[in-house]
Amino acid sequence: MKHATLEKRMRDLEYFGDTRVLTETWSVVRVDGRSFSRLTEANFEKPFDARFHEAMVAVSRALLQELSGIYAYTESDEISVLLPREWRMFGGRVEKIVSVASGLASSVFTHHGGVPAHFDARVWLGPTDTSVVDYFRWRQGDALRCSLNGWCYWTLRKAGQTKREATAALEGRSFEDKRTLLAEHGVTLADLPGWQRQGVGIYEETYKKTGFNPRLQREVWVVRRRLRVEPELPLGEEYARFLRRLLAGKVQS
Repeated sequence: MKHATLEKRMRDLEYFGDTRVLTETWSVVRVDGRSFSRLTEANFEKPFDARFHEAMVAVSRALLQELSGIYAYTESDEISVLLPREWRMFGGRVEKIVSVASGLASSVFTHHGGVPAHFDARVWLGPTDTSVVDYFRWRQGDALRCSLNGWCYWTLRKAGQTKREATAALEGRSFEDKRTLLAEHGVTLADLPGWQRQGVGIYEETYKKTGFNPRLQREVWVVRRRLRVEPELPLGEEYARFLRRLLAGKVQS
């Protein structure tokens, strides 16, 4: 059999989806760590570990740069990367986007975290600026919920309770009940680092610095761009205003 004939037969048997992101629509790529509960319990401090956090920030930066994104937000074992409206990398093919994003996230985390790990990925589409703001406020709300639950659970575990006892003790308890529980064990939720409570944002900002103009033979102001890692994000409406400025390209140092 001729190679060209064999190649055509084999390629005809390849199967892939051709779903594409919608044009003129905001896209968010979200990656999540797979089986990270077991991975983190075996390799990192609980409820939060600075080394794990640093690895997730490294993954966020890599995704933001590789995908030419506008904003990356990370909390717990997930990262959301906002892409520009006009973004058409890979022809907008969803299958290609999620495979590249999950593969990159897995390799970067494994390198920085020091343990083999892998992520899955999905794409979220938002038709309006308001949709995008609501999306990231939703993820930040999840960060606060996960932070409170994690701190409560591991506080009880370290106090001697079993997995079953700690889970049962938190079942059905309100936000205030859980915050009180932490306070009784000497932990104040509001005093925890921002990256533990409400996640971390990463985005490109413009800033001014002095430079030397050889033609004019004098110092001048020049505008530069850099990635900023923000571990103390605002909350509520203030966060919504920050996101709207980001979408409008008006965030500066």
